Amino acid sequence: MQRLLDHQTQANSDISTLDTPFLADALAGLSAGRKSLPCKYLYDERGSQLFDRICELDEYYLTRTETQITADNAEAIAEAIGTGAVLVEYGSGSSLKTRVLLDHLQAPAAYIPVDISEEHLLGTARVLQNEYPELDVRPITADFTQGFDMPQGLNSERTCVYFPGSTIGNLEKHAAIRVLRLISEQIGSSGGLLIGFDLQKSREVLEQAYDDSLGVTASFTLNMLRRANRELGADFDLSQFEHVSFYNAEAGRIEIYVESQCDQSVTIAEEQIEFEAGERIHIEYSHKYTIPGFAQMAESVGFSQRAVWTDDDNYFAVMYFEK
Repeated sequence: MQRLLDHQTQANSDISTLDTPFLADALAGLSAGRKSLPCKYLYDERGSQLFDRICELDEYYLTRTETQITADNAEAIAEAIGTGAVLVEYGSGSSLKTRVLLDHLQAPAAYIPVDISEEHLLGTARVLQNEYPELDVRPITADFTQGFDMPQGLNSERTCVYFPGSTIGNLEKHAAIRVLRLISEQIGSSGGLLIGFDLQKSREVLEQAYDDSLGVTASFTLNMLRRANRELGADFDLSQFEHVSFYNAEAGRIEIYVESQCDQSVTIAEEQIEFEAGERIHIEYSHKYTIPGFAQMAESVGFSQRAVWTDDDNYFAVMYFEK
């Protein structure tokens, strides 16, 4: 977990000595011709809590739809995963859908939640360990897009990666394929992949899901700038930036930005970043797939489709693959 600064007013000379991935990524992204910040930095403790709130919003259909698909098909999903498997969850968050799986899996050997937000991850892991005292819960703080080492001493030869929440949609195609390839290598010859992803649908439904009437999504996006102020000593004036999101039908994705409302200058670690009114910082994509299109992408790295489950409206899909 990145070291947190207690006071935004800490001297710039102290801030500039911080050698963190967040600082390096922020300076590189904001100095580029097309400004950006990696979406993984949305998930500090406050960001993770805000995302949990987003998942409960009326407009944000993704979580409740995927949860219902999982609940409706839990026995079939558990049968596909098999007995005695190690369940590795990518981007575990609060592990709400995971409980449905754990309630139906036959003698899981271990549960390994993987998330970049350490405080949120460890808190959730403690709760799950209390709820499932006989389960071996081993949380890993990591950026799963970069790969990570599995714990030693796991008493199972079968690993299933669980990748819910349409998080795969946040990655551009080449990056999504890279992560699928990492998963393929991690699970070995007898493992599986259970993955959830959002399907293409009407612009109205999609855009409401990413710009809710209560403004929770906007707070979540702007929290990235708040985090930069706290951890990197930046001086973003959050009142001068706004959340912007829209569906790019040609690219098949939601695009999310924060937009400068005026000409302004922001300082990060003694570096000055200039913004023009209307200039945007790219924060996140959320790609929307078709089932055949996603299957083809997974098959390109050695997976074979075994099962697919959807809701009645075909809003979302959960697919199971094996090597």
